[in-house]
Amino acid sequence: MKLVYFAWVRERIGRAEEDLVLPPEIATVADLIDWLRGRGEEYAYAFEDPGVVRAAIDRAHAKPDAVIGDAREVAFFPPMTGG
Repeated sequence: MKLVYFAWVRERIGRAEEDLVLPPEIATVADLIDWLRGRGEEYAYAFEDPGVVRAAIDRAHAKPDAVIGDAREVAFFPPMTGG
């Protein structure tokens, strides 16, 4: 699965994207965030407040309880602001 990181999420992790094989127990966006936080201090820092980070599954906004299923891409980004 392709994971894509935007804005300060990308800066904290140190990469814009990566392809990973997820463990079978990863079912939701929240599960994925929890798993990523355990991958190293840069991920823990990026997802230190998972309620702030937004996600999209195959380019559609997704809530933390959204099922990933057979998605090809999950993107993470900070909240958007207008102006």
